[in-house]
Parts: sequence; C-alpha cells; structure tokens
Amino acid sequence: MKMGFYKGKRIRAKDKYLVYRSMVKILLPCYLILVLVLNIGQIRAIPWQELHLLQVNTMTVDINVGYLVATVISSGLICGLLAYVYLHLRKDACKRMKHRQALARMILENKWYESESVQSDSFFKDLKSSKSKERISRFPKMYYLVKDNRLRVTVEITMGRYQEPLMKLEKKLESGLGCELVRKELKDAFLEYTFIYNLAKHRISIDEVVAKNGQLKLMDSMYWKYDKLPHMLIAGSTGGGYVK
Repeated sequence: MKMGFYKGKRIRAKDKYLVYRSMVKILLPCYLILVLVLNIGQIRAIPWQELHLLQVNTMTVDINVGYLVATVISSGLICGLLAYVYLHLRKDACKRMKHRQALARMILENKWYESESVQSDSFFKDLKSSKSKERISRFPKMYYLVKDNRLRVTVEITMGRYQEPLMKLEKKLESGLGCELVRKELKDAFLEYTFIYNLAKHRISIDEVVAKNGQLKLMDSMYWKYDKLPHMLIAGSTGGGYVK
C-alpha cells in the first residue's frame, strides 16, 4: 500500500451548508454584474467629480427608482433561472455536494467531535460577557472521493471515544447516500468504505448479462471473472429472481 494515498475532499463542519454556500458563491457575482450592467446608464449619470470634491450638499442625482427596483427583481429572477439550469445540467456535481453536506451533518448531529466552551464577546468591549459558546476543537478526519464509478468514504481511526461508531458506518452510508457497500478496508490509520456509486444508473437488464472472455457482466463497470474466481454466491429477496 502506498503511503500518503489520496483520500479525497476533507469533510469539515462548515460543509453542513455546502450546497447553499456553493450556490451563493456562484450566483452572487452573476447577480451583482447583472444589476451593474442594467444600471450602467444611471451610474454614469452620477456626478462623481462632485463626490470626490466633497460637494455632496450641492449634488443632484437623478435616479429612476422604479427602474432600479425592476432591475434588482429581474436580476434575481435571471439568477434563479440560472440556478435551475445549473442544478439540471450539473446533477452529478450537485449530488456530490449533497453527499458531503450529509456527511458533515451526520457528524454534527451525532456529536462525533470534540468541543470546548469559550467566552463570547460582549457588545461593550470593556465589559466581560457572562455567555459562553461552543467551539469545535477537533473534527474527525473524514474524506469523500468518487472515482471509477466507486464512492469512497475514508475515516481516520484514532482510538478515541468515537472510534466504534466511525468503524460501523456502512448501514448509515448505504441508506443516506443511496449506495451499496462493496469493500471495507483498513489502510494504515484510516478505514476506507467503498461503495458502488449511483447504483440505479449502473444496473443492466437480463439481456445485457453476457459472458465473454472469461467474465460475466453484472453491472456497468462490474464483471465476474469466473475463470479466476469460479465460486460465487447469489442472494436476493423472495420474488426478486428473473425467469425468461
């Protein structure tokens, strides 16, 4: 096993709002540029020279408030449309963001982190505040990676008080991320969970299950190499079989 293997993107506490923060980061510049472009004529009409010379009292600024409000609203509607198009064209990227957000919320809601109480700042700096707030002092190292139709969640094992739940995440991750576990492997001080990514998308019909070159296709990107591994266990729920 190679030392320092790439584990993916680190899950952090701030990722509990990852989708919201990402959309704001993308759409806010677009929104501001739209408002600026639509109001460029009114901006040019402002006597900036008088403002520079501090002659504010003598300034006369003619601003069409109705037009300004209309551009603000229309820019918001355009950005909403852009968000809709982005979410549909980048479904996979949005799905990965939602996964990372769900992982961060899982850690926070289960309180699998260490925190400390710190004194909050008072409104008046000279007075000490009696209130305290929680600050996360240590957040578990968890990583998220999608590669070759496999989703990998890697967790650091530190022998701390949260080791047991972090070593038994397969059921939570399968149901929460909509994936199926295929491997659970310990690498150095990290436990790696490997799942089939986007399970429903990679399923195939019985007509596509073809044996060729010593292997049988079970799913997209998944084959049973029966020449090398002749034994196989097939299991399923009652009525889940197929008869042709």
